Amino acid sequence: MVSSWLLMCWARLFYLAIVFFLTVGLLKAIKLYLRRLQLQRDLRDFSGPSPHWLTGNQQMFHEDNLEVTEELVKKYPCAFLAWIGPFETFVYIYDPDYVKTILNQTDPKSRFLYKFLIPLIGKGLLNLNGSKWFQHRRIITPLFHFNTLKAYVSIMAQSVNIMLDKWEEICGTQDTSMEVFEDISLMCLDTLMKCTFSQETNCQRSRAHHFYVKGLTEAGEIIFNRLYHFLYHYDIIFKFSPENQRLQKLVGLTRKYTEEIIQKRRKAIKDDKEHGKTEKRKYRDFLDILLSSQAENGNSFSDTDLFSEVNTFMVAGQDTIGGSLSWLLYHLAQNPEHQEKCREEIRGIVGDGSSITWDQLGEMSYTKMCIKESLRLFPTVQAISKELSKRTTFPDGRSLPAGTTVVVSIWGLHRNPAVWENPKVFDPLRFSPENFNKKHTYSYIPFSAGPRNCIGQHFAMTELKVAIALILLRFKISLDPTKPLSLVPKVLLKPKNGFYLSLKKIS
Repeated sequence: MVSSWLLMCWARLFYLAIVFFLTVGLLKAIKLYLRRLQLQRDLRDFSGPSPHWLTGNQQMFHEDNLEVTEELVKKYPCAFLAWIGPFETFVYIYDPDYVKTILNQTDPKSRFLYKFLIPLIGKGLLNLNGSKWFQHRRIITPLFHFNTLKAYVSIMAQSVNIMLDKWEEICGTQDTSMEVFEDISLMCLDTLMKCTFSQETNCQRSRAHHFYVKGLTEAGEIIFNRLYHFLYHYDIIFKFSPENQRLQKLVGLTRKYTEEIIQKRRKAIKDDKEHGKTEKRKYRDFLDILLSSQAENGNSFSDTDLFSEVNTFMVAGQDTIGGSLSWLLYHLAQNPEHQEKCREEIRGIVGDGSSITWDQLGEMSYTKMCIKESLRLFPTVQAISKELSKRTTFPDGRSLPAGTTVVVSIWGLHRNPAVWENPKVFDPLRFSPENFNKKHTYSYIPFSAGPRNCIGQHFAMTELKVAIALILLRFKISLDPTKPLSLVPKVLLKPKNGFYLSLKKIS
């Protein structure tokens, strides 16, 4: 009798549990369905490609086809709506007036991509908001002061020349085809290690540092795939995925790399103090500025903050500048007449390139126009995403509710035929003063715009000028027709199968 009674009790509890979970599941399903209906009502002013009932438009983004975005830009004026799964939407915008409206607001960064980046870079300038962001911006700004950048020119030139010496060893006097993207990435890493940590790593010659570059690339791919895989938006699902296990391993390797360097600097400072020494350097590097700020600000700028800003600067600086230089070389190789004009200008300013100065960089007007045109055609950062904190109305009367994720498509804006005539044509004269001054101020935003524009844009432009000047003085470049460039849009724009150039030493 007792056992029968216990069985009945357990059975009732089991049935109650089933009813409870079914009820919770049904309520959740109803809530999600109502959310979908609400989104359809709120976003009825915006149209886009037809979504799959379950996966939305995520297949469109997994195709790695940038031409899809270009076709959508032509089809839908100003903006289009994309569904990521059945209950999340992104509104892509690429009209200058729309872009100005969004970037002039103080809306926080999107909770999607920027939250997904936290395991890799922590919470730094890229994904902070509010007063914490203002504090970090104020602390880091001195690094990018023109007086600081002037000191970096010779450092950048040294790193570029190491890369060019390697190329000369490989090429000799022959016209040689070689994969250059990895070398460019390592050169940018070398520059950052010197400017960030005053570290001579020999990373361009030693393969011991290649894991860092490859680790950043693989981690970026995982984060990008998570963005357009709606089930991975849920932390609990992503946590137990094989992609997360791989990401954690890569993050551990890259963080260890920077943390060891920071600890080494701290130990050196401590030892110098104990022995009454003062380390003398020609310039203040990134770590100097952060450690000084930490000493001044105490707990308000913690070790976690310091590591986050170092990781942000290393990830953003190494990948974005390396990509931008690669695409610039691609466009000049594709357009030899512009390549020769740049070479003639550079020769007239810096001679044989045995030295290069800050003032000389400012004289490279045509080369600068070519850099800007390359950044328009192939912006390394394709998009910026924001989450609206209030209802926002655009100049044409259409509006979006608070909570909407808005993606400012830099690629779409720069390729928009309503904004740029013949947008696929490489034409540096678009950026001559008489032409560019007629353009909308938000028609060209490779470094974003508004109050949250890229703090490192002058550093990037300086390094691009130094690099292209020294490269063109030593090599003529052309494309390898047997190995065409194929782009893959991840977190940053990358070459799918490497980037091959034919290099010929200039005697």
